[in-house]
Amino acid sequence: MEKKDYKINEELVGMRLDKAVSLKDNSISRASVQRLINEGNILVNGNNSKASYKLNLNDIVTIDKEEPKEVEIKPQDIPLDIIYEDSDILVVNKQKGLVVHPGNGNPDGTLVNAIMNKCKDSLSGIGGEIRPGIVHRIDKDTSGLLIIAKNDKAHINMSDQIKDHKVKKTYIALVRGKVKENEATIDMPIGRSTKDRTKMAVSKNGKNAITHIKVIERFKEYTLLEINIETGRTHQIRVHLSQIGYPIVGDYVYSNGKNPFGVEGQMLHSEKLEFKHPITDKEMKLEAKLPEYFEKVLEELRKENKGN
Repeated sequence: MEKKDYKINEELVGMRLDKAVSLKDNSISRASVQRLINEGNILVNGNNSKASYKLNLNDIVTIDKEEPKEVEIKPQDIPLDIIYEDSDILVVNKQKGLVVHPGNGNPDGTLVNAIMNKCKDSLSGIGGEIRPGIVHRIDKDTSGLLIIAKNDKAHINMSDQIKDHKVKKTYIALVRGKVKENEATIDMPIGRSTKDRTKMAVSKNGKNAITHIKVIERFKEYTLLEINIETGRTHQIRVHLSQIGYPIVGDYVYSNGKNPFGVEGQMLHSEKLEFKHPITDKEMKLEAKLPEYFEKVLEELRKENKGN
């Protein structure tokens, strides 16, 4: 741990603790500041404080900052579909079935193993030992675009853009049922399920979650949707669509998942990302085409539509 003390001057008096720490040490992302406060690694006058604590003149703020850990994950030669790459970021089109980072039951064969092989030592250490460079994530069976940071400055900037809802994420999903509205907004808080702790659920005590849906195409018993999310809660799209009665085809967690196409795992694809380049500030608009299996299912449904 790297420990630093800061004495609060008149300029910072009355400012929230979390905001002041971000200003004093811009090497820490705001998400990391919040985590360090919660873990008791940011103290005021030697005591634990809330992020909302208003600072007083001559307060001493102590920051115990974690040093980036050496990454010991084995690089593996796993094919990557690279959509964009420069010296600061890498954007990949993740294939369905590929886990993003190692964890219980998935010690290797993950996206992280693949990018370790591709990028060698040029990855941000902020994500920690098992998530080097990972700025955000998508589920194992969700395909599509993911941003990887190659250095800490890029990682901090991208994390802040995501937290400030400045990254526009567009998804495509095939759902069961014929959605009536052409456009709709789902505004329902999401939290950990009280019945099954491995799942998320709509909960009045959950965190704010907003999903916008737009009908692209209707079929006899299915609907193709374009989806934009304002927030990024775990399983947000899957939970919201299941809650309103239109579960994603193939989703065995939030519906029975059965379908006539033989698809296992949700038919959900991260199609577009729009954001500012973390270093150059250039407007970035990236797109990944639907996977082949997804297109084949749509072809089947279109043929069925024509036959009726």
